[in-house]
Amino acid sequence: MITNFLRHMALSLLLLAAALAASSPADAAMSDWAVNEGGRMRLVALSPDVDGRLRAALEIEPHQGWITYWREPGQSGIPPQITVQPGSNVTLENVGYPVPQPIAIGSIREIGYKDRVALPIDFKITDVDKPTTLKVSAFIGLCKDICIPFQADFSLSLPAESQFLPEEQGVVAAAEASLPRPPSADFALDRHALSPDGKRLALRFTLPEAGSAIPAVYVTGPSGYAFFEQANSRRDGRTFETEIVLGKLPGGYDLHGKQWSVLVVDGTHAMETRLAFD
Repeated sequence: MITNFLRHMALSLLLLAAALAASSPADAAMSDWAVNEGGRMRLVALSPDVDGRLRAALEIEPHQGWITYWREPGQSGIPPQITVQPGSNVTLENVGYPVPQPIAIGSIREIGYKDRVALPIDFKITDVDKPTTLKVSAFIGLCKDICIPFQADFSLSLPAESQFLPEEQGVVAAAEASLPRPPSADFALDRHALSPDGKRLALRFTLPEAGSAIPAVYVTGPSGYAFFEQANSRRDGRTFETEIVLGKLPGGYDLHGKQWSVLVVDGTHAMETRLAFD
């Protein structure tokens, strides 16, 4: 898969130019779809609030048999990149990532989405007294037999605060609802410990419901690194213990004082939290 990806990258980059798309008419809060061989995407935005916070979402729809990627794609792949273009009077505050799926392509194990996904995005208007046009570039990867980089440029003139946008509000609300939850009393990470040789990370969770299925766990460390191979997993009702096998880290990487993230998915429940290393 990696060899094929590199072999076809030059061709894919040629296709990239044809995939660029400008968006929609003035005063719209939803762009036209940008389309390429592997799927399509569009930008949806709501009216800014009185503090200049602007909620939006990037909708991505891979075609049948194609996939796109989570923020850390695994062994290969292209994570989404969203950037604000100059002259927008807007800054990017946060991009959220709905709960992903493990994806196996031959011997390659990746993390991403096989179906439609919407990434919730928070922007902030720099100066609420100045005109604002939301100008955003989105860059994603869509993969099937080959991986195709897909970039689109969007430009939305934002609607007035009082404008009612039921379709846009539905898209953004659904995107936000698809995010993993923060820790709570009934769903939390109880303990984490690194093995003396630094090759395994022991985790213990309290889960929201009793059961027997082994949850999926994704640990993200330094940028570009994700670990999700489990060993010695044990579930007793709502208590779940596992060890995550850590692959090779960057040369000279010092874990002391770092914070990683862990996402655990138990059926329809998902929780994400931080791992702090002393």
